[in-house]
Amino acid sequence: MNNLKLCARIGRIVYQYQVRACFIAHGDYRPSYNDNYVYMNKYYRNIKHYCTRDYNIFRNLQKYRLQCFCTTSDKKEVCLASHKDAVRKELQCYIEQKKEKLRVTEQKIKEKGNVILKDIEKTKNKVKEKVEGIIEKENVYTIPNFLCVSRILISPYLGMLILQAEFQFALAVLGVAAVTDLLDGWIARTWESQSSKVGSFLDPMADKVLIATLFLTLTYADLIPIALTGLIIARDVILVTAGFVIRYKSLPPPRTLSRYFDVTHATAQLAPTFVSKVNTGVQLLLVGSTLAAPVFHYVGHPLLQSLWYITGVTTVAAGLSYVISKNTYRFLNKSK
Repeated sequence: MNNLKLCARIGRIVYQYQVRACFIAHGDYRPSYNDNYVYMNKYYRNIKHYCTRDYNIFRNLQKYRLQCFCTTSDKKEVCLASHKDAVRKELQCYIEQKKEKLRVTEQKIKEKGNVILKDIEKTKNKVKEKVEGIIEKENVYTIPNFLCVSRILISPYLGMLILQAEFQFALAVLGVAAVTDLLDGWIARTWESQSSKVGSFLDPMADKVLIATLFLTLTYADLIPIALTGLIIARDVILVTAGFVIRYKSLPPPRTLSRYFDVTHATAQLAPTFVSKVNTGVQLLLVGSTLAAPVFHYVGHPLLQSLWYITGVTTVAAGLSYVISKNTYRFLNKSK
């Protein structure tokens, strides 16, 4: 925007002339004007003549008050002081138009900036997803994970044996499942390459599937009270649901079904509490003792009934320990 400065000084000059003049110090105010130099009337030409002789005269000229405004056109016609208000209004209008254009341009720049930021965020998420796919994907084909999966697959077969009253064979299969439970933990702790974050979820999941199958079938065989089985199943359902919620919250965007069920993409790690480990041991002891009762003929023994109450208490305590403890799980990645 061309700046219009109307600066004029007029006064009396004591060198044979007394003049009243006005001049422009800088440029024109409309694009149609093309004043590359200041044009003045005949009095100003005389003043200019004396100013070139003595620069101090020109400096003294600037000390007098402004008495008139003017500008010059292509024809060098002078707009006198009577047009001052019109010039000011037109200048003000021109400034407002420029301000409006600046506001519109600023708004467009902001909108464009928001679009660019969204594109950057989208690209960032895509790059992050690819990087995580390279870094976070781990080897899930380990021996402990294989043992956990085998324990899950054994559970339905074990339940079928109990329903068919094949208690001796079922007891042997339960012994194999218990051995796999001990082995997978020992191997994962001994060899770091066999440890995986997926295993921290898979191991308790396999235990819960096995125990739930045993309790349901033994209750159907009228060897375990239904109230105790209902308590254990309800707690396990709550814990499994919490595991799905943790998986969803720990999964960085975009959250898709394929990424959600991708077991190679670890997002959280579970650390079971001490009380839950004790409860798992008590539950396995109960189902093992109950399964052996028909074989060794001690069904309904008082010690077996006492073990029911101990199992119920430890089940409730284990559920509360997951709620109270703050270190039961941790997110491997936070995307917020």
